[in-house]
Amino acid sequence: MRSVEPVAASTVAAFDHECDVLVVGFGCAGAAAAFEAASAGARVLVLERAGGPGGSSAMSGGELYLGGGTAVQKACGFDDTPDDMFTYLKAALGPHADEEKLRLYCDGSVEHFEWFRDRGLTFNESMYDAPSWMPPTQDGLMWLGENAWPYDTVARPAPRGHRPATESFGGWMIMDKLVAAAKAAGAACHTDTRAANLVVDDAGRVVGVVARQYGETVTYRAHRGVILTTGGFVDNEEMLAQHAPALLGHGKVSDGLDDGDGIQMAAAIGAATRRMAVVQIAMSALPAMLVRGMLVNALGQRFINEDVYPGLFSVAALQHQPGPYWAIVDEEGYEDIPARDLWGVRPTFVAETLAELEQELGMPAGALETTVVTYNRHAERGEDPYFHKAAKWLRPLRAPFAAVDPRLGFNPGDRESAGAGSGASGFTLGGLHTTVDGVVLNNSGQPIPGLYAAGRAASGIHGEGYISGTSLGDGTFFGRRAGLAAAADA
Repeated sequence: MRSVEPVAASTVAAFDHECDVLVVGFGCAGAAAAFEAASAGARVLVLERAGGPGGSSAMSGGELYLGGGTAVQKACGFDDTPDDMFTYLKAALGPHADEEKLRLYCDGSVEHFEWFRDRGLTFNESMYDAPSWMPPTQDGLMWLGENAWPYDTVARPAPRGHRPATESFGGWMIMDKLVAAAKAAGAACHTDTRAANLVVDDAGRVVGVVARQYGETVTYRAHRGVILTTGGFVDNEEMLAQHAPALLGHGKVSDGLDDGDGIQMAAAIGAATRRMAVVQIAMSALPAMLVRGMLVNALGQRFINEDVYPGLFSVAALQHQPGPYWAIVDEEGYEDIPARDLWGVRPTFVAETLAELEQELGMPAGALETTVVTYNRHAERGEDPYFHKAAKWLRPLRAPFAAVDPRLGFNPGDRESAGAGSGASGFTLGGLHTTVDGVVLNNSGQPIPGLYAAGRAASGIHGEGYISGTSLGDGTFFGRRAGLAAAADA
């Protein structure tokens, strides 16, 4: 295991490179920080351990959780306010969402949306009005659970999933624009450069970084501040075992380099961490199928309204229910799913009776039948008193029935993509304890001079929940603030 202990500035005879603000990591948070710091007149240098910028952000779906009355929302006929956005996110990202950061994020959301447009991103003024992990269209707006119970009872629903004008995965487009903007503002980048240790002076101020580049040691002096935007720690099995064991054995949503380097380097000089056990988990179950049927546990029981944000039903299953989990749908429901929303998924088991299906799935006799009979009785009246799925999706399920195994992943007919995995993947949300301006705090709650963090290296707006788009949104919003604060740090 390599050492992450700090290096005393007095031991560095001469630094190889100098700048005002040193950003470590060139994902969305790093790009936003670099842009703002450079635009404020600071000399900015970005270190990226990969061969080019982008990181996990470039591989993401590209949703940006923005609201409060953006131009896209208005064009699609939705009135939204920062207060409604805050109330929804407080509930959906909770319990224990960071209300100070969240309030700032919601109040500044419209401005942040315009900031993206000013960087060259375009958003089509159209709505994708169907449940999905990721729209296969170029629509600029989508629902992310705002119109599902219980959230529709606490805040006026409005769709806030903003997507750049590209189909499916859009993270690459966001990063293309942000990287270009940072470089145009004057930020320079050293790729294939892995930060290894923070450099600290006699007064305890972070003044630079020791890095490794092509097998050589390289030193960097930062006269105003170092900003850590190195991502989370999903790729570090030891850290997962220590802090977030819920992700052990599951797939990883990352570029393979989210190994907690920045968090460990900062912790080595006394930085505090926050909510390190909080994770997001995504299960390979189709929202378009579940709303037309149901999601059940190994005992054939429903446990949530299937029209919620997919990440919420995933966490509810994998962290709180006995597995395996099954998507149950009838022939009418399956045939009703648009081809574009099927993602190649086909039934794993088909049966004429629920008793036969129970036997195929290894469920207790009568368990699934009881669930479906109860569901049907209420659905005939347009009700779901147990879990409150929206009435538009309620109808009795009739034979023949099918069960789909999320463990096979999407496109299970493709032998190369189907596997014996868990059918789930995730990432970490905990990280360094920071102020709203990205200043890293120590275990006494005091600022560590010269050290900032943003993105998944920091603990952001999230409590114990997650909604798509809040990583890219949070990372860029607070990355911007960190960049401005570091540039102004004398």
